[in-house]
Amino acid sequence: MNSAAAKPVAPLRELAKSSWPGLPMVGVAFLCVATAAWAIYGMAVHEDFAQAWKLPLILVAVFILAGLYMLQPKEAAILTFFGQYSGTDHGEGLRWASPFYIKRRISMRARNLNVATLKVNDQRGNPIEIGAVVVWSVQDTAKAVFDVDDYERYVQVQAEAALRHLASQYPYDEGESDGHTVTTLRGGMDVVSEALRVELQVRFERAGVDVLDAKLTHLAYAPEIAQVMLRRQQAEAIISARNKIVQGAVSMVDAALKGLSERNIVVLDDERKAAMVSNLLVVLCSDRETQPIVNAGTLYN
Repeated sequence: MNSAAAKPVAPLRELAKSSWPGLPMVGVAFLCVATAAWAIYGMAVHEDFAQAWKLPLILVAVFILAGLYMLQPKEAAILTFFGQYSGTDHGEGLRWASPFYIKRRISMRARNLNVATLKVNDQRGNPIEIGAVVVWSVQDTAKAVFDVDDYERYVQVQAEAALRHLASQYPYDEGESDGHTVTTLRGGMDVVSEALRVELQVRFERAGVDVLDAKLTHLAYAPEIAQVMLRRQQAEAIISARNKIVQGAVSMVDAALKGLSERNIVVLDDERKAAMVSNLLVVLCSDRETQPIVNAGTLYN
């Protein structure tokens, strides 16, 4: 027995829905009420029942007033007719649509989402704390309302998931040199923020949400390894500084030997050159002041 595979439900797309200006409709409702009131007055005072046909105008006025709704700038109204999506109204001010439409307002303004600090592991498995702020806005109202159950909750959960995934793709810092430069969470903030924005945009697409900006707001090692990592960073800084000092000292010694040789100030054999190089390196690379010893004899004594 062959069974047909279930087809995935296509996401809804926003449809433009025009509405009537509200103020003219208020004027029509007022005119209907005034006409019905004049008919009632005529029947009560002058017993003129020929105007009785105007009484239903009160129901027309109620029908008109029931369809009025207000929209602020950057606000839209989703209209559904007996459970069927009819369109989205982006008009501003007092608007009117049939009272049989159910109207749900939705904000199109930019919003801030402050993702709470999460404890995750970076690419090297080190526990870190990371937090971010996301600026987003609804672009497709139909997707936001009908494709997800609660688009605000959806955005919050997906933002946390994206931040966890991002942290696992990059190391916290460079660590030990492995021969090539890598993008890190601490050193590549711009690259990491752009990667976060792109991933959030992909995740939010289902809800019709546009990511305007995404930035990391908190980044630190977890408390249980913070002191150890601080000592490691200090050691790396010392090694880096020593490396630069040695490179500079070697350059200075090489320049000194070349200067003495080119100007024929003194002729040194290999043994004395080695002694001179050793003394200069000690003086240049030491982290403390050196005390010179004056040789009162010859160069070889």
